[in-house]
Amino acid sequence: MNASSRSASQKTVPPKPGQPIAPEYFRAIAEGTVDWEIWFSTAGDLLWLNDAVRRFTGYTPRECSAMDAFPLPLIVEEDRQRMAAHLRNAVAGSTENNVEFRVAHRDGSTPWMAMSWQPLRDEDGQSLGFRVSVRDVTEIHALREKLRLQNEHLEQLVQERTAKIAQLEEHRLKMEKLAAIGELAAGVAHEINNPLAGIRNAFALLKRHLPDTVKHYDKLSLIDDEIERISSITHQMHRLYRPSEQSASTFSIHETRRHVESLTLPTSRKHGVVVQWHFEPLPSRGTLGNDQIRLRRGELKQVLINLIHNAIQASERGQEVHVSVQPHGERFRMVVSDSGSGIPEELIDRIFDPFVSTKVAKVGQGMGLGLSVTRGLVEGMRGDIRAESQVGQGAVFTVDLPRTL
Repeated sequence: MNASSRSASQKTVPPKPGQPIAPEYFRAIAEGTVDWEIWFSTAGDLLWLNDAVRRFTGYTPRECSAMDAFPLPLIVEEDRQRMAAHLRNAVAGSTENNVEFRVAHRDGSTPWMAMSWQPLRDEDGQSLGFRVSVRDVTEIHALREKLRLQNEHLEQLVQERTAKIAQLEEHRLKMEKLAAIGELAAGVAHEINNPLAGIRNAFALLKRHLPDTVKHYDKLSLIDDEIERISSITHQMHRLYRPSEQSASTFSIHETRRHVESLTLPTSRKHGVVVQWHFEPLPSRGTLGNDQIRLRRGELKQVLINLIHNAIQASERGQEVHVSVQPHGERFRMVVSDSGSGIPEELIDRIFDPFVSTKVAKVGQGMGLGLSVTRGLVEGMRGDIRAESQVGQGAVFTVDLPRTL
């Protein structure tokens, strides 16, 4: 028989259906599986493992067979004790599926694996040890971790949206309350203004016909000042509810600054406080130059006057108040800051509410309406206003407004 004939006769012939299968076929199946297969004795000693271990760990079957307490040396230290307990249970006859651990790969990586095992028995039910199957779940674990992070992110978004909804509801209730207060204040102001006008006219007639030699004539100017103060308070109360009657127009913010500066100068001189102005050019946009805006001129002026007067009154003699105007994205920003006594922490969140004032310690100053009116004017021009302060270090009021209304 020639070599070719001998080689052909030695080839393994595939079994036909119903015929016994030779042991080498089972070994070929085990070696050809994608998973890392291991066979342990009843005492937990390694009997056999397939070549897939090389792909999973970087070690050959021969190297693995030489290891003490295999497969524990191939498991990362943090997972080793836990997996050792699982293997002891496997020796005792337990069955488990998809127990995850990390492999200490030869290249330094730590891929995730899932181990399953079950007892092996012969036809007579005698124990042959147990079989372990290991598969790579690194990608599954990464996807699971990604899903966990996404769930956390979604939970955070839900919490943020819930908090935002609660904040909006609180704001809505607050606005309804302020609207009710404003409507009441406007009604009271209207009722007071009528008799006040009569008192003012009558007082003016009396004062005009009294000689200045009359006893206590000097007190008449004090009465006149107090009537004017009452008139100012009722005017502010009326502004809390009265909708704006002004229309938007294009004007120079530098011109507004000059008007506001002249109107606040008497107050700043009286208190010995210097007002410093700082301007940054606004970007030209369409028909608007770099110092032009299109808003309600009188209301913008009133906002600045109110904030500057407050800053001056909060300052000590010799201090400075700073007013800045600067671009802020598509909008512009006005900042009024002082170095005065600051706003107490318990008032900072309510500083824009009607009848909340930091000036109660100074008799005759402050009904707590100026900032409420200011906020109404700012929000009426689609802007927002906020206050920041530390007691003893002054306060900063920031107003953001659109360039055009």
